[in-house]
Amino acid sequence: MRSRYAAYAVGDLDHVFRTWHPRTRPAELEPDPTLTWTGLRILGASEDRVEFVASYERGGVPGERHEHSRFERRGGRWVYVDEIDDAT
Repeated sequence: MRSRYAAYAVGDLDHVFRTWHPRTRPAELEPDPTLTWTGLRILGASEDRVEFVASYERGGVPGERHEHSRFERRGGRWVYVDEIDDAT
């Protein structure tokens, strides 16, 4: 999770793409030049799930993305699968 956040923060979308499960990732990723990532808080984690809040600024306006994410181990590496709809 932290490596994906850092990759988003510095614009390394190749890393984001490589760490996204092939079944659920988009065909391509586009940078958002209006978005600056400013922080990451991990709120909880279990074997294959992470709850986090990522802070950002867009056009000088702060915001946050709160997500419960699911990860899967593939080829010895953890990859992002999807956002979990419910917080249970």
